[in-house]
Amino acid sequence: MPALACFVDGGAAALLPPPGYALAGDITLPLPFAFSAATTITDNPDATAVQDSDSSWSPSLSSKLFKIDGWGFPYFGVNSAGDISVRPHGSATMSHQEIDLLKVVKKASDPKCCGGLGLQLPLLVRFPDVLKDRLESIHAAFDGAIQSQGYESHYQGVYPVKCNQDRYVVEDIVEFGSRFRFGLEAGSKPELLLAMSCLCKGNREAFLVCNGFKDSEYISLALIARKLALNTVIVLEQEEELDMVVEISNKLCIRPVIGVRAKLRTKHSGHFGATSGDKGKFGLSTIQILRVVKKLEQLDMLDCLQLLHFHIGSQIPTTELLADGVGEASQIYCELLRLGAQMKVLDIGGGLGIDYDGSKSADSDISVAYGLEEYAAAVVHAVKYVCDRRNVKHPVICSESGRAIVSHHSILIFEAIGASSNNAPSLSSIGLQYLAEGLSEEALTDYQNISAATLRGEYEACLLYTDQFKKRCVEQFKQGTLGIEQLAAVDGLCDLITETIGAKDPVKKYHMNLSVFTSIPDFWSIDQLFPIVPIHRLDEKPTARGILSDLTCDSDGKIDKFIGGESSLPLHELEGHGGGYYLGMFLGGAYEEALGGLHNLFGGPSVVRVLQSDGPHGFAVTRAVAGPSCADVLRVMQHEPQLMFETLKHRALEFSGQHEDDSVVNAGGLANSLAQSFDNMPYLVSSTTCCLNALTNNDGFYYCSGDDFSADTVSVATSVAGEDENWSY
Repeated sequence: MPALACFVDGGAAALLPPPGYALAGDITLPLPFAFSAATTITDNPDATAVQDSDSSWSPSLSSKLFKIDGWGFPYFGVNSAGDISVRPHGSATMSHQEIDLLKVVKKASDPKCCGGLGLQLPLLVRFPDVLKDRLESIHAAFDGAIQSQGYESHYQGVYPVKCNQDRYVVEDIVEFGSRFRFGLEAGSKPELLLAMSCLCKGNREAFLVCNGFKDSEYISLALIARKLALNTVIVLEQEEELDMVVEISNKLCIRPVIGVRAKLRTKHSGHFGATSGDKGKFGLSTIQILRVVKKLEQLDMLDCLQLLHFHIGSQIPTTELLADGVGEASQIYCELLRLGAQMKVLDIGGGLGIDYDGSKSADSDISVAYGLEEYAAAVVHAVKYVCDRRNVKHPVICSESGRAIVSHHSILIFEAIGASSNNAPSLSSIGLQYLAEGLSEEALTDYQNISAATLRGEYEACLLYTDQFKKRCVEQFKQGTLGIEQLAAVDGLCDLITETIGAKDPVKKYHMNLSVFTSIPDFWSIDQLFPIVPIHRLDEKPTARGILSDLTCDSDGKIDKFIGGESSLPLHELEGHGGGYYLGMFLGGAYEEALGGLHNLFGGPSVVRVLQSDGPHGFAVTRAVAGPSCADVLRVMQHEPQLMFETLKHRALEFSGQHEDDSVVNAGGLANSLAQSFDNMPYLVSSTTCCLNALTNNDGFYYCSGDDFSADTVSVATSVAGEDENWSY
């Protein structure tokens, strides 16, 4: 432990104070501490792990520290410059094809005058090449398992659009998956409409699987899709849906293709398994399935029943559990064939998990104990085994693996705008001259006990007395018998004691230009963890530990749990480093965009779409969209931004000229500043220059133009609002 030296006299209470700290009055308490230079000692193993590493840091050490080679393989790594590199083609990516993520962020966020796109952070970076590689990898895994095991049918998957309904994501999946007959799954009427539209450009054999609760309009749309030569299957989630399907198909003279979702007994016990099993929200029991078969047989429509669907939960942890569920479903499939249904497809649903923490563990909700090849092999083997025993023709295998398809392709980038310091104040800043004034007898006793405990080296007792001393002083302050100067001195002295003996929490709070509720809602709502890593300075040793605090005014707006069971994240110091400090949240391409809300009216991030290129920078930005403006998010909540602006402009005109400084900021300047604020994103900007220009330039008049807020969608930013929404004064 570091030494704590006190200015005390063995018998008398006081000696002369150190220079600059004359205490008021005739006092008898021990004088202020004079601490020797000390290194903070901590029992925090996370901090020790960083401190104990070699002094010569390297990118490979950062990769190990943040477990990038685990969760990031094969798409992410650390390059020699200490930046995160993206391998857009997975394991097939050549060294010259790797993309420096920091360069992408700089291209997107730098001002247009400097060759950038002028987008504001937070920023969502999409890599369609990664999306393509995920589709190809899943298909290759199933194709390899089918060939190696002698399976006599094929695999064709569907993408559940609920995972990410972004237009360009869905269109890319249809385009990239066309040669694999890859289709789409919809769970609502809007999703069905977008799936129908996108699949008009897809493979004619691609499935359009219609899941979810259905009304007559939903079923009519699905039947119309079949009339449009889309390979549509209406999956019965509830027994009552069959009557509507039969009635509407007869009215439209369209022969439907019907599937049933079975409630299996198989389910996993993890967080994502609660939606499955015989108590699940969706699906038909064996009794209900038999009633559906009997009704279709009576209507001479049993040939319409062609698909069996099931889902045993997301993030299936092991292939053993997977094989158990697939085997049970295969038995039902064979029984339906025996009963006369013209079964062709076994839809195994979702559940193909991804490894969020790189642990490849079956004991974690954020990891799985298998890869794509093991998953596909387990499915094919389980289906083949049952069908061969029952002498049944092998079905087409379909899966709905949305999380595994889209999670890797997008990265959320956000910036640290500051960090709270946990450093103890210097002795000179504590204001010790106030310390002895007004302390109660009990507080004076605690003060003396602190001094005596430090002289004896009893640091646990010292902490106990320090805590007691502070509590007594706080009570005095609440009662009005202690001034704020004395309380501040007490706080400073207690912080100094705590840090010097190594008991102070070393974790800092990094303030992020981000809304957790909007961009990472699953962390707040279901404790889903995602890899979060600085995207640069990884050739430097992280010397701090931090939790991440967002911009919202809610105490839940923070990230204080990280992969690997960590309660803080290794980070770099912000002070003395030029430029911003950027962090990336990875593997968040599924669900986060669709689930994000408007807490504090923070909208979504800006978005860029980046393709690997053989050009000088190794990438091309093919689309860039600015995040929603203040006006956009206000409209969502039924406000009328233009009417709001007119009200404020009228107020500016009404009260202009009533202050002496109105020669600098007049009514026109105020109105233009307000107009620009409506057009800007809700997130923080790095400076106030833009706003000040609106107030003071052009004789107080500022005109919003299309060039200020939008440009071509191919290589530069596009405003969310149209040009007619830009107001001028």
